[in-house]
Amino acid sequence: MKKVISTEKLPIKLWLDDIEEGALKQAKNLANLSFALKWISIMPDSHQGFGMPIGGVMATKDVIVPNAVGVDIGCGMCAVKTSLTEINTETLKKIMSEIRKVIPVGFSHQDKKQDESLMPEILKVPSGKIVEKEYESALKQIGTLGGGNHFIEIQKGSDGHIWIMVHSGSRNFGLKIADYYNKLAIKLNEKWNSSVPKEWELAFLPIESEEGNFYYREMKYAVDFALANRKLMMGRIQEIFSNTINPLNEHDQEIGSIQFEDMINIAHNYASLENHFGENVWIHRKGATLAREGTIGIIPGSMGTSSYIVEGLGNKDSFESCSHGAGRKMGRKQAIRTLNLEEEQKKMEGIIGSPRSQGDLDEAPGSYKDIDVVMKNQKDLVKVLVELKPLAVIKG
Repeated sequence: MKKVISTEKLPIKLWLDDIEEGALKQAKNLANLSFALKWISIMPDSHQGFGMPIGGVMATKDVIVPNAVGVDIGCGMCAVKTSLTEINTETLKKIMSEIRKVIPVGFSHQDKKQDESLMPEILKVPSGKIVEKEYESALKQIGTLGGGNHFIEIQKGSDGHIWIMVHSGSRNFGLKIADYYNKLAIKLNEKWNSSVPKEWELAFLPIESEEGNFYYREMKYAVDFALANRKLMMGRIQEIFSNTINPLNEHDQEIGSIQFEDMINIAHNYASLENHFGENVWIHRKGATLAREGTIGIIPGSMGTSSYIVEGLGNKDSFESCSHGAGRKMGRKQAIRTLNLEEEQKKMEGIIGSPRSQGDLDEAPGSYKDIDVVMKNQKDLVKVLVELKPLAVIKG
């Protein structure tokens, strides 16, 4: 931990020195909520979000706050270690080309509905709620990457192996659920004459209320869908690896089959009921991941910098949490406007998938914080197991 701010109702514990003014203001708002408990924890990748900073962790009693979860509910990382120890550029290019054919990116969806067996079991909630409304559309969204900072990356690990990593979320489910229930919370908070100022964007729902219960169940479905989405993409990428790397002999038999270890998965936008300091509380992690003692997690850098497979240390001060990545240091529009294309391309020299035009710079390395500093600032939250260096990347 870098420092503690004690000027508000609750302390604010920070794992960074360079928190931006907007994010700090939001953290102070959180620290003055009547239902927040113990303290507010701010991770080393933190930056301003809607209502709550990205990279924020908050414990509450009996209420849940949609904006403290965020719009891409269940967004997270998955990674798989392969048995490969080397892969050449030509093979990498073939694999990335095939991935682009199989996995839609950005706003693109599948051409046809996917098998329903790939979906989480639909919730039994009253008709008219978001999951039931969006379910049919989601059958074309499962197995798609999405846009923004979502990515597929092929990496070389410090363990000597080639890794596959995917960052994606719940697609339209998360956005629609977050928007619907945040608006509902605002309406109800006004009706109740809530003490939470509307401009804080932190409207809440009592978890025992019908509305709070519906939100939790639909949020949980979005988390499950996001995992199913990543699983499907990872499975199809593994199939591409196998088909590209394992040649067939004249008897149509594989020569030297590639092996894949079990998938590591970690989400970073959700709320869950957990026991901390002897009581059950709702932990909101917005752009933060679980780092319970022994939990294996993933902390990605920006495109062009290292990512890390980590093990949680179970630090109670962070509610057993850690950062979810490097964290932005400038907005997308600012990055496109101010970053130098040639300089950003040099940072990614030798990596397949570097920015090709000024318009691609919204996700360039220069728009993110230094991942080395982020990792140094959270040595008391996680320990590094494997460092992963990018070889090829597809951005949403």
